[in-house]
Amino acid sequence: MSDDPRDYHAPANLLHDRIVLITGAGSGIGRTAALTFAEYGARTILLGRTQAKLEAVYDEILAAGWARPSISVMDFAAAQGDDYAQLAESMQQEFGRLDGLLHNAGILGERSPIEHYEVSKWLEVMHVNLNAPFVLTQTLLPLLQASDDASIVFTSSGVGRRGRAYWGAYAVSKYGIEGLSQVLADETSAQERIRVNCINPGATRTGMRRAAYPGEDPETLPPPESLMGPYLYLIGPDSRGVTGHSFDCQ
Repeated sequence: MSDDPRDYHAPANLLHDRIVLITGAGSGIGRTAALTFAEYGARTILLGRTQAKLEAVYDEILAAGWARPSISVMDFAAAQGDDYAQLAESMQQEFGRLDGLLHNAGILGERSPIEHYEVSKWLEVMHVNLNAPFVLTQTLLPLLQASDDASIVFTSSGVGRRGRAYWGAYAVSKYGIEGLSQVLADETSAQERIRVNCINPGATRTGMRRAAYPGEDPETLPPPESLMGPYLYLIGPDSRGVTGHSFDCQ
C-alpha cells in the first residue's frame, strides 16, 4: 500500500471478527463509518444520543446482510459516571473485549469571538468534545487491553492544530483532543497491542459543516463515503504499530 492512508484500499474482510464502537453513529461521518466498518466485517456498536437515528443505521446494516450491530443510547452532555460504567459492563458481558473505538461525536457550539462567547456554551462544548471522550476512553481501556490488536481513533480538526478566529470552544476542544491522543499514545506505546491516533476529516458534506458555513454549497464538498480509506486503515490491522500520529483525510 501507499504510505499515505488516503490512498489505502482495504481488503474485503479487513475487520472480520472485530468489535468496533463508533460514537455519533446516527448521522454524518459516524453513520458512514459504522456502515463501512460493518461492510468490512466488523461487529459494530452504535453509540449516539438519538435512538431513532441509531435504529435507522441498525436497520441499514441488517438489510445489507452484515453482522448484527448493538445500540447504545447516550447523551454525552448529560451522561454521568454510572452511564459509562453500565456501558462497559454490558460490553464486557456481550463481547469481552473491544478492538476499535472511533470518537466521532462532537458539537460545534457558537461561532463567535472569545469576548462574547457564552460561558455555559463553552463548558458544554468542552465537556462533550473533550471530557466525554476522556471518560469514555478511560472506562473502556480494560476492554481495549483485552484485545490482541486495539485501535483508538480521536477526531480532530484543522482548527485543532492552528486556531482561527471565532471558532471558540470547538477549536480549543480539538486542541485538547490532539493532546489527549498524544499523551495516551505515549502511555500505551510499550504495550504494542493498543495504538492511538487522530484523524481530521476536513471539509465534508455534513450537518455540522452546514451549521458552520451556512452560505456554502454542500454539493461542492466531498461526502463522508469518500473519506473512509484512512478510517479503515486506522481501525484495521494494517496500521498496527502506528501510534501518536494525526492524519488528514483530504
